[in-house]
Amino acid sequence: MTTDISTYRFNHTMIRVKDPEVSLKFYQEILGMKLINKVDFAESKFTLYFLAYCHEQLPESREEKNKYIFSREAVLELTHNWGTQDDPNFKYHDGNKDPRGFGHIAISVDNIEAACARFEKCGVNFIKKLQDGKMNNIAFISDPDGYWVEIVACGVDVTCASKHE
Repeated sequence: MTTDISTYRFNHTMIRVKDPEVSLKFYQEILGMKLINKVDFAESKFTLYFLAYCHEQLPESREEKNKYIFSREAVLELTHNWGTQDDPNFKYHDGNKDPRGFGHIAISVDNIEAACARFEKCGVNFIKKLQDGKMNNIAFISDPDGYWVEIVACGVDVTCASKHE
């Protein structure tokens, strides 16, 4: 048996969310992702939501949706453990407080200034605005669970300290 590592690619990452309704609204309406599939695991009391940027017609059958999800790149899986939305004190660790771990996901946008202005109008929480700090070519926002989302312009060189250099 052999495997060809040149065929490997990054498929998805998963984050746990407290309230899927709030998180889906953020990822769909604020960030523009599409919900590809929702899968309930009633016996284990959790639901998986698969989102991605899709520019083609999505498959309709469950089998075709699963093939699509697991054959493409850059899928975000939101996992909701039932009941967390009803506990006002429940919170997931976002990885950016001690002990540090998971850091962020990143989204590239066509016009970072316009995207950030839109996020501001939508009331999105900023961790770092474009003008903050030395790297004024990236921004960080947070999702409803506190996970960081880096915003970069398509093709940006994030190693530059300033977009004017």
